[in-house]
Order: sequence, then C-alpha cells, then structure tokens
Amino acid sequence: MPPSARAEPGNVVTLNVGGQLFQTTPQTLALAGPDSLLSSVASSLPSSSAVPFIDRDPDLFAALLSLLRTGRIPSRATAAFDHDDLLAEARFYALHPLFLSALSSHALFDAFALRRSLLLPLPGRDACSALAPLPFDASLLVAHGGKVSSFDPSLRRRATVLTPLPAVDSLLALGPLAAAGAADFPGLHLLDLGHPGGPVRHVLRWCPHPSAPDAAVQAIGSSPDLLFCSFESCRRNASAILAFDLTTFQPVTEIARREIYGAELDSAIPATKLQWVPGSNLLMAAGSHGGPSGLLGDIRLWDVRSGEAIWELKEKHNCFADVTVSDGLSAMFKVGINSGEVFMADIRKLSSEEPWICIGDGRRPATGKKEGSGCRIESYGRHVFCSRGGDVEMWTEVVMGCGRRGEDGLESERVMRRNSMGGTKDGGGKKINLLGFGGNRMVVARKEEQWVEVWESSPGS
Repeated sequence: MPPSARAEPGNVVTLNVGGQLFQTTPQTLALAGPDSLLSSVASSLPSSSAVPFIDRDPDLFAALLSLLRTGRIPSRATAAFDHDDLLAEARFYALHPLFLSALSSHALFDAFALRRSLLLPLPGRDACSALAPLPFDASLLVAHGGKVSSFDPSLRRRATVLTPLPAVDSLLALGPLAAAGAADFPGLHLLDLGHPGGPVRHVLRWCPHPSAPDAAVQAIGSSPDLLFCSFESCRRNASAILAFDLTTFQPVTEIARREIYGAELDSAIPATKLQWVPGSNLLMAAGSHGGPSGLLGDIRLWDVRSGEAIWELKEKHNCFADVTVSDGLSAMFKVGINSGEVFMADIRKLSSEEPWICIGDGRRPATGKKEGSGCRIESYGRHVFCSRGGDVEMWTEVVMGCGRRGEDGLESERVMRRNSMGGTKDGGGKKINLLGFGGNRMVVARKEEQWVEVWESSPGS
C-alpha cells in the first residue's frame, strides 16, 4: 500500500525521506501526476496521522521537490549531482517526464554563459551532416553518412543505426521517432531508432505525376500537429511541400507545388529550409538556386490551413546564404551571400517592398567575393546565432528608449547588438557548417570533423 502522510494544521504535509523531514502541500505533491508515488501520498492524507518514511536519498528528493514547486531544476542540484543519478531518482517517483521537460526548457538557456563542455565522437569516418536536438527531453540525434546516432539526455550513452539512405541530409526528432531524408534518394523515412527489427517504421512519398518516380527530400519541419516535408522530383523539374498528420502520418494537404516551364529555372525552386512560426501559425519556406544570373532565392510565409502564401519575396541581389525566423523577436534574419552581413525583417510589418534592414556593417565595401558563402544562421529564444568560418556571433535585441509615435502609441526602437562567442575557434578553427539548440545547449558541427561540440550554460553561472 502507498505510504500516507500527516496533514499538519494549515494543510501542510510532512514526509520523512531518508531520515530528513520535508514539508510541502498536497497541491504541490499532486503536480507529480496520478502515476507518481508522491501523488498517492497526497491522496491518502486523511487515512493516517503517521509521518511516512521513504527510504531514498534526501538530497536528491530535495531537488525533485524544488522541481515540483518551481518547474525548474535548481542550478545547485545540477552542479552537485550526476545527471544519471537525478534521472534515476526522478524515475523512482515517476517524475521523469517532468524532469526531462524541465531539462529541455528554454529557461535554462543563458546565451552569455555558454561554455564548451564536451566533444561527442561519431562512429565511422563520416562527418556530421544533420543535427536534431529533441525538444522534449534534451537528448540529441546526429546524422553522419547513412547513419544516425542518438545520445541520451546526459549525452553519455550513444546508440547508432544504419539507415537505407546513402547520406542523411535532413533530420528531425519526433519524440520516439525520427524523420530522415536525403537530397538524392526517394522518400521521407520515419525511423524507430530503438526497434530491434530495423529502424525504418514507414516511408512517406510524393511524386509529381502517377508515372513519375518518387521524389527526394530537401527539408523537414513540424508544427504541434503536422509534419512538413519539402520534396523535389528526381528530374529537378517539380517540387511541393506536403503536410502529414503527426499521429497517423497520413497526408493532410499539399502546398507550394511548382513545376519548371520553359527556361524559367526559378519557377520550381524547392524549399530547402522549413520553419514553423508558432506565434503566427505560419510556415516559413525558403530555397535558393544557382543559375546563369547568379544565386536566386525565394522566401514564402504559408498559411497551411488555407494553402495560401500570405507573403513572398524573390531574392536576386545579395540573396540569402541562410535564413531563419525568430518567433520571440517576431522577425526574420538572413545572411547575405555577397555581403556576408546579417539582415532583419519585422514579420509584423511585411509588405511587397524591400523588407530587409542591415543590422551589420552596411557600409562595408563590396569585395566581389561571396562573403556569406557557407554561413549558417539559427534562432533560439530571443537570440540569433550566425556562424562565420570557425567562429559564432550572437545577436541580441537591445531596447533603446522610445522611437517614433505610431497609431498604437510610442514604439521602442529595435536595435540588435552583435556579441562574439569567445572560444568557438578552440574547436580547431575548421569551418562551422551546422548549429543546433535545445535546453541549455548549443551543438556545433564542423566541416570534415567526426565529432560534434556541445556548449552548455547553467543558470547563475
């Protein structure tokens, strides 16, 4: 039978854990969920006046009780205890879903306190080709060649599976599953990385015509309910974005279908980056194509429910090398392929006119080189990160008083400040080609390296 707890005056519950007394409330214990030992303690309050004894470590319990009270793991606990010890104790109390959720929370991320903590070696000779931090439990997926390695939340245990793909170019974590695709191999593969019978659970396909072969995958994204995949035909003359139900993986809708007509090569540029914007319920789809006139790009914001693009921008001059959306900043950011500078566009004020404002050094003279080639840009929380060669710079918003008066009152002037991430060149100086974020971590992959770097921050560090 589950132990009972003594209800003190004022509805206070007393527990004896490992010889140490703890006092809390039934409401706090109920937050553990119906399957937890602590929840059963809270529900049995009237049955006994004895203080129950739980033969567990009181220091670890104190950290988990703080998690119930605040929704966060105390920084002193993460510094004092091994991650596996905390997770094992959370499992005993059936608190591990809450523990893993807190571990992956944006609230743990302090961009100014990021420090390189460890290197994760990858088996085999292939360098990292895609990163996918799991948003719910702080674990990590890494694609290298045709393989996918999964690291547990502590990043100490690794499992690697071989996929049917010659090389995994796109990777997305979907809870217990992973979605993987290759730019030159048909089908979006849903992988069960822990299944003993093989990793492939299902293959999602698209072809432009009934007689055409299946298309290859150019990008993957997701919303809370839908899985998005950008397909391109094997002949490179047709493309589309398909939305699949995340529960059944059945196709729900098709958007952005394009085909090449005549010499208009830019009429079927596939989306090579998909990013869901939760605050607007829009899908950002961006892609570029190198043609006789240089690099051409296309960025669209899609209302998936109506199947309509509510905004589109065709880029010809200083096309993006990479582009991202920050929901927290309500803005898009790009790296110009020619200038190498970072530009921002407020997604609340988009129009048919040029939306970009240079937040870098717009006075830098043109060199004739593609200064932004190979740069990557990603957003996380209210920060934007841009890789330049072997280094990373971080952009943060600084509110500079009040600007002009608009219809809605005074508007604060938006100013983005560049911060250099000291120490990123310590990874050997090789070019950074991938950035990933989750919980309190930034994950960095470098060109031709058979490992990935993990940078971590701790609250109060």
